[in-house]
Amino acid sequence: MPILFQPPLPPAYRDLGAEEIERRIRARKREFGRRVVILGHHYQQDEVIRFADFTGDSLKLSQIGAQQTQAEHIVFCGVHFMAESADMLTGPEVKVILPDLSAGCSMADMADIDDVEDAWDYLAGVGGVQPVPITYVNSSAAVKAFCGRHGGACCTSSNARAIVEWAFTQGDKVLFMPDQHLGRNTAYAMGIPLDRMVVWDPQIVAGGLTAERVRGARVLLWKGHCSVHGLFTTRQCDEIRKLDPAFQIIVHPECPWEVVQKADLAGSTEFIIKTIREADPGSKWAVGTEVHLVNRVAKEHPNKTVRSLAGIQCLCTTMYRIDGKHLLWALDELATGHLVNQVRVDEQTRREAVVALERMLAHVTAQPVAIKRA
Repeated sequence: MPILFQPPLPPAYRDLGAEEIERRIRARKREFGRRVVILGHHYQQDEVIRFADFTGDSLKLSQIGAQQTQAEHIVFCGVHFMAESADMLTGPEVKVILPDLSAGCSMADMADIDDVEDAWDYLAGVGGVQPVPITYVNSSAAVKAFCGRHGGACCTSSNARAIVEWAFTQGDKVLFMPDQHLGRNTAYAMGIPLDRMVVWDPQIVAGGLTAERVRGARVLLWKGHCSVHGLFTTRQCDEIRKLDPAFQIIVHPECPWEVVQKADLAGSTEFIIKTIREADPGSKWAVGTEVHLVNRVAKEHPNKTVRSLAGIQCLCTTMYRIDGKHLLWALDELATGHLVNQVRVDEQTRREAVVALERMLAHVTAQPVAIKRA
């Protein structure tokens, strides 16, 4: 991913109060009408998500972005790789804006395209090993393009299992990037034992693996992780159960394998939301995912007890960089005809990456799918 520079906000925005920001953003939305669509990821803070025309996780927003045929501009309140996907899935007439270019993703950065190419060359040299490459949507456009041109696909936490099952119809090994935890949890739920999975560490020569281990593995897991979901632990699960055995633990599959095994349920963001929404009044939930989403779900269901699994603030710090001030600034600039922070993917990368994205979208179920069922 290229190094992106976000210029400081003009002084006029720095001291704006919340009420003034809301008034001006809503006025801009009325002015633009359907020409501008604001997409908001579930992990956004409340001061931003309330302005979104559509909200969702990565998969849902990818689908919505692809459906925007009337909009001239998409303002994506998420992180950089999400804006890239929106740019690739929409026509050239649709311009995609990221209100703060510094909103990146540490997990996506863990799979650098040069490292991926080096790993591929090494694997090909180890007895001609050519796994089917699968990349989590939390990755750069370059890595998605790599998967597209090598017969692979993208996936999200909602359809990771369907994609990995598809991959095994294409070959006998899978290279899963960049989140080792989602890959491990998905493969294990499919019945693949842990000893048939190995971790490729791009910081170590040959990934830290012998040729024998590579040949014996069914799943090669890239050494990457989510900085938020990596904060959840088995100790937190034990403490919740000791605090009140009535709590059900539901976690995101980006959490470590040990945490998923301790949990009652694991699934995508949409699965978590749906499960709690449909739960009985009075039920108690400890949720292992980003804190803004947890707090929002708790507010929406006052007849249930919803709390974070952790006793610490597990928030996505890069997603947090997009705030009301940056959103207003981007809309104000657009109103003057000045397009700021446009996210664009070059044509060759787009063409190859769309192959992987379309395979992802072709394996979407009607309902959010659990990684683990109690």
